[in-house]
Amino acid sequence: MHTLGDIPKWGARNYADRPAVVYDKVRLTYKELNDRTNRVAHALTGLGCRRGDRLAVLAENSHKYLEIYLAAGKLGMSLNPLNFMLPEADLIHMVNDSEASLLMVGNGYEACAARMKRGLKTIRNWVTLDGKRKGFLDYEDLLKTAPRQEPDVNVEEDEMAALIYTSGTTGVPKGVMLSHRNIITTAWTTTAMMDLSPADCGCFVLPFFQTEIFYALCLLMAGGKIAINRKAEQSEILRLIQNEKCTHINLVPAIYDWLRQYPEIDQFDISSIRIMSYTGGAFAPDVLSQCVKKFWKRFAQGYGMTETSGCAVTVLKSDDHVLEGPRSKLLASAGKPSKWAEVRVVDSDDVPVKPQEIGEVVIRGQNVMMGYWKNPELTRTVLRNGWFHTGDIGYLDEEGYLFVVGRKASQRFASVRYPVPKSTDARMAI
Repeated sequence: MHTLGDIPKWGARNYADRPAVVYDKVRLTYKELNDRTNRVAHALTGLGCRRGDRLAVLAENSHKYLEIYLAAGKLGMSLNPLNFMLPEADLIHMVNDSEASLLMVGNGYEACAARMKRGLKTIRNWVTLDGKRKGFLDYEDLLKTAPRQEPDVNVEEDEMAALIYTSGTTGVPKGVMLSHRNIITTAWTTTAMMDLSPADCGCFVLPFFQTEIFYALCLLMAGGKIAINRKAEQSEILRLIQNEKCTHINLVPAIYDWLRQYPEIDQFDISSIRIMSYTGGAFAPDVLSQCVKKFWKRFAQGYGMTETSGCAVTVLKSDDHVLEGPRSKLLASAGKPSKWAEVRVVDSDDVPVKPQEIGEVVIRGQNVMMGYWKNPELTRTVLRNGWFHTGDIGYLDEEGYLFVVGRKASQRFASVRYPVPKSTDARMAI
């Protein structure tokens, strides 16, 4: 299994009649998911899309989002997922910069796309995912006449599979080029760390437009089930966990606290959950303590970024979530490096520093991006000497736990001892 397109094909061959995806009233088996993915691929070919093209998507999570991602992978296209929370001017810039040839729109963003039409220079076809609209092709209509056979395209694992824009701390959107190898590495890594099996089911609430969707791929690779939340409402999330017997969920700390405070939470059976991972920043210690006591579940988190394909290059395991005593200081860390990625802290000359000495966090592994789209100079700067230079400043303690304390300043920095911080950032879920 070397490309995204191999995932549904493999699933249909090994788990044909098992449930693969649940979204609202839609339930797809592995065979049905692969058939629909193939139809999408042939429909895209019929619209003139070719290997190497970019495909932009402006939509919230749904089974169709997953189908599009996988279909693009089968054709050797790369997906340009758009952050629907951004201003229209930013979206126009990203689509034009990516030179996407097709835009798929859903979930009420059709009016936004219509307003953007005049400013988009390279889009040749417009497709709506959720009903007919003047000036747009209809997704389901395209699938009706498309064959379900596998596309005859031989995609290589080093080809670009996703072009994801991230502003980081510069405020200037950068296109991160991720290959099939990058994404599959993240999926295999997460599948192994979470010990996923066909018995598992993930509840997906966070948007797919960044790297959250890569964790959905893990469930497909394990033969498990993806349950996609339709509405960001407490009762809807809890009901989905209860009804689909979800075993995993990944949220930001604020949403866990939001769920914890829901007055009717005890009316739902969420005992199937075995791991609750979190992303987007550290838990405030008092909030984490209250969530652990309320849910009595295993919390875990890791450190990574879009440039590492969302891969957790360090992991703070459940056993490290100690609420009291000397080891409670680990809650401020990003955890220990995983065995799938190498992590160092180096000085301004790229020389590794000693434990407790501050420096820049650098990462090496198959999950590290291809580079920045149309920006070879920046790519050479951050991918030098075989390591990705994150721009994050931190240190490793004597046990190998990584503490991230901030972002790299413009001036050169010296290696100095640094105290344990109260919190850390730039975290991704495992």
